[in-house]
Amino acid sequence: MAIEDGRRQPRQRIAVIGAGAIGGTIAARLDSIGHHVTVTARGGHLAAVREHGLRLQGAFGTHTARVAALELLQEAPDLAILATKATGAAAAIEANRALLAGVPLLVVQNGLGGELAAAELLGHGRVAGGIALMAANSMEPGVITVTAAGDTIVGGAEGARFAAVLGEALPTSETPSIEGAQWTKLLINMVNALPAIVGHSVQDVIRDPGLRRVMLASMRETAQMGLASGVRFQPLQGLTPLMVRVVAFAPRRIAQQVPLRIKDRLGDVPNLGSTQQSIRRRQPTEVDHINGAVVAAAARLGREAPVNAALVELVHEVERTGRFLPASVVRRLA
Repeated sequence: MAIEDGRRQPRQRIAVIGAGAIGGTIAARLDSIGHHVTVTARGGHLAAVREHGLRLQGAFGTHTARVAALELLQEAPDLAILATKATGAAAAIEANRALLAGVPLLVVQNGLGGELAAAELLGHGRVAGGIALMAANSMEPGVITVTAAGDTIVGGAEGARFAAVLGEALPTSETPSIEGAQWTKLLINMVNALPAIVGHSVQDVIRDPGLRRVMLASMRETAQMGLASGVRFQPLQGLTPLMVRVVAFAPRRIAQQVPLRIKDRLGDVPNLGSTQQSIRRRQPTEVDHINGAVVAAAARLGREAPVNAALVELVHEVERTGRFLPASVVRRLA
């Protein structure tokens, strides 16, 4: 994918809007192979990148990217990647809209349909959807730590273009159904809410039998609502369509192997999950776009997703109070 006719992809001016854990990883890797990369960021993170560069460490190696770091884009790039949290995507697009007119855009985001919303806001269809399966932390300004390697999945309009460019920098593949891949990632993202509520790593939450039971219940609701909506789940990170059905309908003692496998894939380095990282940085979380997306899908079907609805409320409680909750509060949900 990275080589065409024996030649590397031409160097391009690439803007990464939102250089957090995922966007920062993508930006640093693109810089490492010679692209002219501009990133947008805010606050202390922006200041650190300007002064010291964007420092990447962990599973994808060590690299300091001396990228242009701005609050807003100042010139139109050849390609753009939107990697903000779902909560800030619309505002980021609006703020940079004039310079994104007609520019191929990849939306790398949690949740469902981010690329469709971006295309509507921009008024053009040159928008691809992307899913990052790596695990990364950004708890120190200017520093990104990749705790577990993983593919970047792209699809939809312009999917082939971004697969070729990213494929030189990161493990990348193109999916025939970005919607199906987003639903599979949504199921995987059920690992996020519980660590954010209790303040433990994803791995420690999955090791706890009671918390794992709640996590599985949220996964079961996700799988059932997706299947009932006619979604064709795509294979991601070893999670196959057959395993999605196992999560949805198999006895708990069998279905719990899915979160246990996710734990094993994360490795030994404690991973906080993106939702807990947002809470620790005192930023809005994406819970309404992750667990809340399952609740919304259930409502469209005239059904309910009570475990995910409860997790949304508990994450918001932690956001409001700044205090993690005892695991005992969560265990009784399932």
